[in-house]
Amino acid sequence: MTIKENISLLPYNTFGIDVKARLFIEYYSLDELRQVLKEHKGEQILHIGQGSNLLFTRDFNGIILHSGMARARFIDDETVEAQNGLRLDDLIAQLTDMAYCGMEKLSLIPGEVGASAVQNVGAYGVEAKDVIERVYTMDVETLEERVFTNEECKFGYRDSIFKHELKGKYIVTSVVYKVKPGEASKTREEIIQTRMAKLPTVGEVGSAGSFFMNPFVPEEKANELLAQYPDMPHFETPSLEGRVGERFFKIPAAWLIEQCGWKGKTLGGAQVWPKQPLVIVNANNATPDDIIALAAQVSTSVKEKFGIDIHPEVNYI
Repeated sequence: MTIKENISLLPYNTFGIDVKARLFIEYYSLDELRQVLKEHKGEQILHIGQGSNLLFTRDFNGIILHSGMARARFIDDETVEAQNGLRLDDLIAQLTDMAYCGMEKLSLIPGEVGASAVQNVGAYGVEAKDVIERVYTMDVETLEERVFTNEECKFGYRDSIFKHELKGKYIVTSVVYKVKPGEASKTREEIIQTRMAKLPTVGEVGSAGSFFMNPFVPEEKANELLAQYPDMPHFETPSLEGRVGERFFKIPAAWLIEQCGWKGKTLGGAQVWPKQPLVIVNANNATPDDIIALAAQVSTSVKEKFGIDIHPEVNYI
């Protein structure tokens, strides 16, 4: 394993925030992960992937844990197991080159395999839950391995059991995806071109990708808004948990933010991305406070204009 003290986390978060961690540990096997968790039991530990869904607000006085495990293997012709440290897009590229399809619409989403199961990442009508068969984990306390079925993961919109009931209790170590033989290169290329045309390039402009989650509103609220804004995009969704029988509609947060005039606006070094207002970027050496303040102002203006709450997808650390 690799152990570094008082290390800058600049290379480990896509927002490009230069904060430090007291200790950084990268492990390369399950045995090493088990050893780290045993030796540092009771200490503050944060397991990160590519850092594409994080906003570090200050130095981290604990242990940053990262996986160096980055291999994938076919279990059979229609399932592939990928280790948590493998970049999701690298996996999709490999599968596409081998003429396997099913995950191509998730192309170019920043992040690693482990995070795909925690966040239930998604784009263009496909979510990770649609292709995940099961998730392998390690219990942080008992150090025992446990397998979660798709159903046990309680996937929701950008959500899973690992973000709520079991937050911080398990580390995802690998994910088994369902794939199938088929040509996907054309679709993958189209997705990549679309994303590159409107989203900042990771490593060139600091961001965490989509900053806000799309809100869901009940039918009554959607109809009220449509009476005022007939051209408002809206998409009917399955009933939300605990609200069976009710109709809900997803309203694109990007549209709401754009209607409030935020496209391209700045606050300090932070900016609402001119090509896609769902994204907040580190345009000019932004501080964490710049980003937090801009996000809060955007949320407030959407609430005042539409009566809708929009919430960050990004985790503040």
